[in-house]
Amino acid sequence: MTQRANPLIHVLLLLTSLVCLIPFWLVLVVSLTEEKTLLRYGYSFWPKKFDLTAYLYLIQDATPIVRAYGVSIVVTVVGVIISLAITSMLAYSISRSDFPLKGIFTFYVFLTLLFSGGLLPWYLVYTRFLHVQDTLWALIIPGLLSGFNVLIMRTFFANSIPPSLIESSQIDGASELRIYFSMILPLSLPVMATIGLFVTISYWNEWFTSLVFINNQDLYTMQYLLNKTLLNIQFLAQVTSVAGGQITTRPPLESIRMAMAMIAICPMALVFPFLQKYFVKGLTIGAVKG
Repeated sequence: MTQRANPLIHVLLLLTSLVCLIPFWLVLVVSLTEEKTLLRYGYSFWPKKFDLTAYLYLIQDATPIVRAYGVSIVVTVVGVIISLAITSMLAYSISRSDFPLKGIFTFYVFLTLLFSGGLLPWYLVYTRFLHVQDTLWALIIPGLLSGFNVLIMRTFFANSIPPSLIESSQIDGASELRIYFSMILPLSLPVMATIGLFVTISYWNEWFTSLVFINNQDLYTMQYLLNKTLLNIQFLAQVTSVAGGQITTRPPLESIRMAMAMIAICPMALVFPFLQKYFVKGLTIGAVKG
């Protein structure tokens, strides 16, 4: 029965993979197609007229893009490291049955999934209390802790770390920090990679914090810069239409939109294959009690 089901499963997975890859291929093809051809024939899975105008338009002033890439990379790397440290420490604490405040902290984490303080208090805390506007910390701090990630990691610790391992370490005289760094973290690579991937994607795709807190152009993230570039291009296209054709250098709006999507997608597409095996294992181990 299993041998008969395997070919069907393989075909189903192949079709699912194609469904996931086809949109990426279509975006790439559109970004490499001439704008006039797109307006005349619409989208296609192969460029009818190959054109690099969209990418040339974006890189003609490459300095802001390179700088925004650097800001996004720094924010993502620093944010992921700090976020994993805070999340794992909190999750490990509330996963321990002998922790006196386990119930209080678990309820507080769960409460944050149901309610939030609202946009105005959120803004006032970072600007009037923490004073992090126009700094990299304004891009890092808001995404450091997620109740959802804490609960996933807590479930992993509770179901996958044997209590006897912790007890034997305590009998041998190991401190709580020694147990955490020498025993818990090496056994938690799957869930750390899983949560790390979640946080990485969240930081990389974040643009709203830049919109709210950042006025310095040198601190624009990649996503926010691309969003501003797209708005500027749309404005130029509207000006061109109002001018009645007097402006002949109309930017290729559709091609540029897809080219920007490819520029933003590439880093995450390159990172995901290296974390895929940990990603799957981390989700399954954390969901089933062994």
